[in-house]
Amino acid sequence: MHDPDDSLASFASVLAGELPGRWTSEYHPDHGGHANYDDLTVDVWDMDQVAEATATYIVDHCAVLTRDDGTRLFVMDRKGRGEGFLIAALAPGALPVAAYQGVREPDGIAVPEDPFRAAEDVVLSLLPRYDKALAQVRHNASRLASSPPHGANLVMAWSGDALVVAPPERPDIAAVLADHGFVHDADKGLLVLAGDDSSRQAASVRAAGTRLAELGIGVVLRHPTRTTLGTTAPRTASPLTSAPQRGR
Repeated sequence: MHDPDDSLASFASVLAGELPGRWTSEYHPDHGGHANYDDLTVDVWDMDQVAEATATYIVDHCAVLTRDDGTRLFVMDRKGRGEGFLIAALAPGALPVAAYQGVREPDGIAVPEDPFRAAEDVVLSLLPRYDKALAQVRHNASRLASSPPHGANLVMAWSGDALVVAPPERPDIAAVLADHGFVHDADKGLLVLAGDDSSRQAASVRAAGTRLAELGIGVVLRHPTRTTLGTTAPRTASPLTSAPQRGR
């Protein structure tokens, strides 16, 4: 009877050679029942059978396949289910937790002991799901990086009787301002709320402030100074930032 450790190691090595692109295989052996690979299983990007297996059984040996672009696949025995292996993608590092919200996990797959058939399943099923999920997470991360965090302020400055705002990068903030009367002035490069009707202007500012507060954005009114307002975009207050935490 073959050693199950050797079986998983050789399977992963052959599988790495059958996948498109340049892959390497790293086997993490069992050390007499004392190995614990929680540092790897915590990154398993799965909410189905692979997550169930890692939660039910101690992962005492496994393999990780790594593509030259950083994509990683986790391989383990199909414990309690007979022959074969389980393969799942590992979530990439250095992306904020919030970027994963609303993104469906690219759940792993069960494959036979034949690495050639397993390679077909990975290419046709797992990798496309992974690529789709990763693209969504990266898009979310990019959007979060360009958005003011909760607690940031939007500065409205007086320019004569009008209020002016530097065009925000976030489309949802720009939409709120447009809905409440701010109009883009191409010459000044600013959003302008006219002051022809001061009562209507005040009501628009209050309504916009309420909507922006729901988005976690405060409103600061900057009063006139000796400098001429409207010739340059007002500077927004420096937002508070916090270091992103790693997670799935």
